[in-house]
Amino acid sequence: MLGSTETNSLLGYPPEARLLIVNIDDFGMCHSINEATIRSIREGVASSCTLMYPCPWSLHGIDLLKENPDIPFGVHLTVVCEHARYKWRPVTWSESVASLRDESGYYHDYARIDEFVEEADLADLEIEFRNQIEAVLQKGLKPTHLDSHCHVHSRREAIFDIVLELAREYGLAVRAHQRPLIEKLQKQGYPANSHNVVDSYDLETRDKPSVYHELLRTLPPGLTEWAIHPGIKRAELQAMEPTWEVRHADFNFLISQEARDIIEEEEIVVLDYVPLQKLWREKS
Repeated sequence: MLGSTETNSLLGYPPEARLLIVNIDDFGMCHSINEATIRSIREGVASSCTLMYPCPWSLHGIDLLKENPDIPFGVHLTVVCEHARYKWRPVTWSESVASLRDESGYYHDYARIDEFVEEADLADLEIEFRNQIEAVLQKGLKPTHLDSHCHVHSRREAIFDIVLELAREYGLAVRAHQRPLIEKLQKQGYPANSHNVVDSYDLETRDKPSVYHELLRTLPPGLTEWAIHPGIKRAELQAMEPTWEVRHADFNFLISQEARDIIEEEEIVVLDYVPLQKLWREKS
């Protein structure tokens, strides 16, 4: 079993090194999120992103990835939708994934995510996940890892196991949101984050810069991952999402000079999933 800093050793860093993946979730959801994603990586401290292929603006996101081939990205496996008036459907056209559709043919609402996770047919999930990965690959793109929208793959171990097998098959790394799934990967010798993933939707929005600053200054040794959700304050984002302030605050932090300064002062090493993917492929 790998210890909390053993991933450091696998990646070529000393045990005391503080490593941080700043991954932007939800790339492809809408235009303001797509623009915020690219700017947060190009101008800010974000290091990678994950693409929601089923979303309407994923085609724009794919074009942006092709224009910026050096930006590392993963597949944000998607089987739920949290918005009342802006929805997306399974990419699998066949009725064989009926358990993933609501009465209107869209993904089920986030409000019933616990029920959905327990009742979803595992075969349907595997088909849909595989088709999302294949769709990305058919666009000529090369993802580095898998995670999921609203952490669906971390909410039920059987779903995590499906994603783990797909990762092995396609040569990708996997995000483990929290223990005991982190330990499950470590026991199998895979490099994984040393600590639970920090999700920006779980943080206080009003004074978010100071929250992030404190998290940076107290970042523990080992590999930490932040799942960040930036968006640019525009009518599109405000109409789509009542909690748009979360995304606007994330964007402001990511592109701030203060974020850069603290990372430099604290000697934090910002990584993406590329080196982890290399180790996963060697292990698999």
